[in-house]
Amino acid sequence: MLTYCKRCIMPDTKPDLRLDEEGTCNACRSFENRRDVDWGGRYTELLAVLEKYRRPKGDHWECIVPVSGGKDSTYQVIRMLQLGLNPLCVTSTTCDLSGIGRRNIENIKQLGVDYIEVSPNPKVRAKLNRVGLTQVGDISWPEHVGIFTIPVRAAVQFNVPLIVWGENSQNEYGGPAAASQNNVLNRRWLEEFGGLLGMRVSDLVGQEGIEQKHLISYTYPTDEELARVGVTGLFLGHYLPWDGMSNALIAQANGFVTYEKAVEGSMVTYENLDNHQTGIHDYFKFLKFGFGRATDLACLHIRRGRITRQDGLEIVRKHDGKFPWEYLGKSLEDILRPLHLTIDEFIRICDKFTNKKVFKRDASGALLKDRDGNLIKTNYDNA
Repeated sequence: MLTYCKRCIMPDTKPDLRLDEEGTCNACRSFENRRDVDWGGRYTELLAVLEKYRRPKGDHWECIVPVSGGKDSTYQVIRMLQLGLNPLCVTSTTCDLSGIGRRNIENIKQLGVDYIEVSPNPKVRAKLNRVGLTQVGDISWPEHVGIFTIPVRAAVQFNVPLIVWGENSQNEYGGPAAASQNNVLNRRWLEEFGGLLGMRVSDLVGQEGIEQKHLISYTYPTDEELARVGVTGLFLGHYLPWDGMSNALIAQANGFVTYEKAVEGSMVTYENLDNHQTGIHDYFKFLKFGFGRATDLACLHIRRGRITRQDGLEIVRKHDGKFPWEYLGKSLEDILRPLHLTIDEFIRICDKFTNKKVFKRDASGALLKDRDGNLIKTNYDNA
């Protein structure tokens, strides 16, 4: 049986989530603590930090903003421009870029910034997608590594010490207290919370013909390189009250484009728009832990008082964890083709990573699925 937070609807199977004696999760507690934050003081603190990195002569970039083209990175760029900084925007190319993702990347350029896009070897990337999916159940493993390593490598390469990240996911979604209070992202944060899932980059050498030279983009700079440049990464969400929906509204007012309907497996039109493989990534979270992207989003909106807990439960039953037959208009068969996987092989991988304690099974122990291949959770609430 899954045990759910009594305030939101997040189950206790989420890694690093803890329920206290009142049955409330640490993500809800973190949001509750925002009421006591002196946001005016935090903003003043942000201005003081940024002042250290300004280049009055205009002879260099003043910060790096990692951008995907999504609502949050668009918001980050807007805020840095409003504060008068000259950013260098750096994109670590997504695995299977969608048309709407490309439009939103081009929109960031039109905000008026210098921009660099790093596209790791697509043949190697496909191999890493396959290894990630089959070995740790995460097709997006190389992407989640690259979004943290490539901007840092760019900081070293171009001698730009300050990297402006978005929210601290450990604070927004729940995690250890010390990590949730961090205002900087460093190597230790990456290794613990950056999505490596116990598989190190060095473990990949020798698999699928992969050599060390193929993994440069996924390798964090050395401590010596970081110290030479003085690389510091800060979470903007520590200094400004972070909210994905308001970020989306600000981004839309500045040219950001949303999807024409709720994104598959989600409940909104404004996020996870760039990568056709994201539906698979979110589906495997559902298989492993019994919750998907709709749960994540419903919890964020419940905490902010936009929907009730009952609303969230109904939304999750409708949208969460559906078998990913398509994503952003691309079929599962086409998404799997570069990985040289058939749908039948994919389903077998799904079953391998499915947490059998979370989903209903028949008398023989086989997973119960409806005619569309959807699983049924043992329970959707504490009752």
